[in-house]
Amino acid sequence: MRGLFVTGTDTGVGKTLVACAIARALHERGLDLGVMKPIETGVSREGPLDAIALRAAAGADDALDLVCPQQFSLPAAPTVAAAHEGREVDLAVVDAAWTVLSARHESMLVEGAGGLLVPATAALTMGDLADRFGLPLLIAARGALGTINHTRLTLEAAERRGLEVAGVVISHATGRLSDADAANLAELRAALGKKLVGEIPPLAPGALPDPAAIAIDALPI
Repeated sequence: MRGLFVTGTDTGVGKTLVACAIARALHERGLDLGVMKPIETGVSREGPLDAIALRAAAGADDALDLVCPQQFSLPAAPTVAAAHEGREVDLAVVDAAWTVLSARHESMLVEGAGGLLVPATAALTMGDLADRFGLPLLIAARGALGTINHTRLTLEAAERRGLEVAGVVISHATGRLSDADAANLAELRAALGKKLVGEIPPLAPGALPDPAAIAIDALPI
């Protein structure tokens, strides 16, 4: 199965923005793409907004309970959000949704929750979930201060666990940078080299990123 598992160096770094940009680009190319947000927390009455955005970007018509089989209201790590409701993350439901979608589509794009080591269950991290699906990682990194450490830690954790990294996309989800932050980011770009496969600039509220901001042809999807 071709595809990607989008993870982040932290929460709020622009994973959904990056995933949606990729999904739109592939949809415009006519690729039969399936998408998943296996576990979404912070879900309100409006539904799992990340999963809804991802499905729309891919032009998919799969049922929402397949795209996002586990939903919790508390905006916290999946294990914490599930415990808040007296529940546990049901991996059997996640696996069943993956089986259906991966059989239905040519390629899969999956967005994790939080960063690589966020617990999906007491015994399983987001990195383990990517490995369970057999998908390489695409890491979304913030542009702001702290990104060098966060990004290198994520890359090191992936390497130690034997997880393939398809690339890193820098997302300016926090807006325009100060001069100091911009200089800091230049250091990260140089360190990443060919691992850097895209950068999404600051966007106006509600604006969509240009799919050309990510080197889609460099990704295994």
